[in-house]
Amino acid sequence: MSRIQVPAPLMVLTAIASVQVGSAIATGLFDDLSASGVTFLRLTFAALILGAITRPKLRSWSPAAWRAAALLGVAMAGMNLIFYLSLSMVPLGIAVTVEFLGPLLLAVVQTRRLLDLLWAGLAAAGVLLLGFDSGGSAPIGGLVLAFVAGLFWASYIVLSARLGGLVPGTGGLAVSLAVAAVLVLPFGSGGVTGVIDHPSLLLGVVAVAVLSSVLSYGLELNALRRIPTRVFGILMSLEPAAAAVAGLIILRQRLGALEILALLLVTLASAGVTLAQRERASARASGS
Repeated sequence: MSRIQVPAPLMVLTAIASVQVGSAIATGLFDDLSASGVTFLRLTFAALILGAITRPKLRSWSPAAWRAAALLGVAMAGMNLIFYLSLSMVPLGIAVTVEFLGPLLLAVVQTRRLLDLLWAGLAAAGVLLLGFDSGGSAPIGGLVLAFVAGLFWASYIVLSARLGGLVPGTGGLAVSLAVAAVLVLPFGSGGVTGVIDHPSLLLGVVAVAVLSSVLSYGLELNALRRIPTRVFGILMSLEPAAAAVAGLIILRQRLGALEILALLLVTLASAGVTLAQRERASARASGS
């Protein structure tokens, strides 16, 4: 009996919805556990859950697989910790919009065409709108943190694809999550005390771990095995919009007109860059 194979684009879309709902839940835990505390607990529980499910056969790993898992862990630690710190300062939709500049820059570097530079300029214009917004909902410090998290996000995409090619299944992801948790421990150990004092918060922490790490990262890792990064990129361009919707529904975070325009500019730029990559690849294939 043949297994039903879930289409890779559907995996990515599900991952997008999952991670943004998880981010919205995590934001609600910051007052009690702090952003760094939630980050540490999320990574720790995600590593434990995924490790128990996959039981990776570590003895059969090559040195290259260990290096790839460790590097991905470093990227995940920086991406998650810095992003959650930005979320403590700016609304979810805005943070993800700025963070998305990282994957966008990755796409521009991969193509190096003049048109892609124009798309990047469009995205930069969107972020400038956020910086000049007089509403005060997007302080510069939070925007900078979101951008740095975006650089780690770009490295996560590259390193996740590399790990997926070296280690079958999602066992490698469990190791990377464990590495990330160890790296974040010095900053987020206080979150453990918070959970001990308020055990009811544990349910929210586990939900964040499952939605934002176990489910979303697992789906992305498997999708990257089956689709090119350019296709992955255009699907991921929906992240800012998904974040804005999650922030509105769960956190009641309403964005102003300029903020929505900035979100649309970044999304359009990402889609434009990725479509240009696909057209260029198709042209090379037809000319060969």
